[in-house]
Amino acid sequence: MSGVSDETLEALAKLATPTLANAIDVVGAGGAMAADIQAVGPGLRCVGRAVTVRETTGPFGAFPVADFRVGTFLDGAGPGEVIVVANGGAPISTWGGMASYAARRRGIEGLIVDGAVRDREEILEFGFPVFSRYVVPTPGKGRLKVEAIGEPVICAGVRVAPGDAIVADGSGVVVLPAAEAAEIARLATEYAADDARAMKEIESGLTFTEALQKFAKI
Repeated sequence: MSGVSDETLEALAKLATPTLANAIDVVGAGGAMAADIQAVGPGLRCVGRAVTVRETTGPFGAFPVADFRVGTFLDGAGPGEVIVVANGGAPISTWGGMASYAARRRGIEGLIVDGAVRDREEILEFGFPVFSRYVVPTPGKGRLKVEAIGEPVICAGVRVAPGDAIVADGSGVVVLPAAEAAEIARLATEYAADDARAMKEIESGLTFTEALQKFAKI
């Protein structure tokens, strides 16, 4: 998939989402997903290019099981990619333990869902980075329909296009448009270096207020 360069992804892998959010504000592109899109467990993190999916939800039996199509978008993703599923925040599971196992085997970097997943224990056992609005037992088969794959979506309030950079960690999920990702990464790298210098000077006796005045750029 085209989009963000490997060099930019390598830089993003070293950066935290709050630092990236500072740079996103300055560049004026991209954004942070809604605050309740969070990791299903501690220590999970992913960085990669977006593979986008749009779903719709109905009551059980609203759609044929074939419309669930998790295998279609899972098998279409691979190393360096993060699957981003826009399902309007519905509390119905679109993903579980077996999918996480298969995704890990394929080298997929992670999954972001504006909706729900299930099988938290298995997801954590397999170490696959999953970020969602809910964790529920309710299955998606018969309730979910994949409407589109590989088109721009609105996920948790942020526009995501195929190939955009996704970074997710314990603080949340940020989206970096492909065209601006390199500049956002460059600025965030500078901010991270300033933070490291500030902490060293605080250790040497500088007050927090003095450190803010000396190093804060935004």
